[in-house]
Amino acid sequence: MKKTLSLLCLLLCTTWCHAGRIITDSISSSVLGATVKFNVYVPSGFEQSQDLYPVVYLLHGLTDTYTAWAEKGGMKDIADEIIGCGEATPMVIIMPNAGGPDVNNIWNGYFNMPGWSYEDFFFNELMPTAERKYRCISDKQHRAIMGLSMGGGGSVGYCQAHPDKFSSCYAMSPWLDSEPGREGPNGEKTKMYYTSEGVHEHSALSFMDKADDATKEQLRTLKWFLDCGDDDFLLGNTFELYKKMRFARLNTEFRVRNGVHNWEYWRASLRLSLPFASRNFAR
Repeated sequence: MKKTLSLLCLLLCTTWCHAGRIITDSISSSVLGATVKFNVYVPSGFEQSQDLYPVVYLLHGLTDTYTAWAEKGGMKDIADEIIGCGEATPMVIIMPNAGGPDVNNIWNGYFNMPGWSYEDFFFNELMPTAERKYRCISDKQHRAIMGLSMGGGGSVGYCQAHPDKFSSCYAMSPWLDSEPGREGPNGEKTKMYYTSEGVHEHSALSFMDKADDATKEQLRTLKWFLDCGDDDFLLGNTFELYKKMRFARLNTEFRVRNGVHNWEYWRASLRLSLPFASRNFAR
C-alpha cells in the first residue's frame, strides 16, 4: 500500500511540476482582412525563463476551430504528460484557426482560395508574429507541423510546398485529395466549394507524381509520419501517398491502427506525434 501511495504521489507531483498552460491570442491579418484567433500551449516554466523553444503547429480539421485540440483532444494534459516524463522536449504548440462548423458560409481550409489566401497568412503573418512573441526558435531544425483530417492534409501540403520550413510532418487521417468543388443546385459556389477545390488543386498525391528529382531531394530533408485508422474512409489515399513517398525514397513512417475518423483515434495519435516531432528537432 505504501509503495502504491508513493508511486501515486510521484505521478501527481510530476504532472503538477510539468503543467503548461494554454493562452488564447489573435492576430489582425491584412492578408485575410480579418482577426484570426489561435491557441498557444506554453510549457512549464515559460513565464519564468527567457529560453527559446522549438515550435509545433497543430492543425484542426474541417468544421472545427482553434479550440478543438484543447477542448476535444485533451492536448494540454497529453503535452504535460509527454514533456513531464521526458518523452518530448519542452516546446511551444501553436493551434491556429482555419474554419468553423458552418462550412458553406465560413471559410475552412489551409490553402489559398479566391478571397481567402490562408497559406499566405500562415507563412507571412502568423508564423513570424507568433514565433517572435512566444520565443520560438525560428528555423527549420526546430519547427514541426502536424494535424488531423483537413489539418493533416494541410500539414503535408505545407511541407511539400515549403520543405525549407519544417523538420518533420505528422499527418493524422489526412485529407490529401478531393473531388473538384461541386456547385450548388442553382450554380452557386459556397465556401465549401472552394475548400474542396483547394484540396483538389493542392493534392498531395498529384504533387508526388509531378515532383522532379530536385524537389524530391528537398523533401528528403524532412521526416514524415502518416497515421490512419484501419476503418477510416481516408485510409486508401493515405496508403497511396505512403507508396509514392517510399518510391521517392523519402524518410516516411506509416501506421495503421484500429480505429475510425474520430477523436479517440487522434488523441492516441497526439501521444505518438509529439515525441516524433521532438526526436527530429536539432539537438
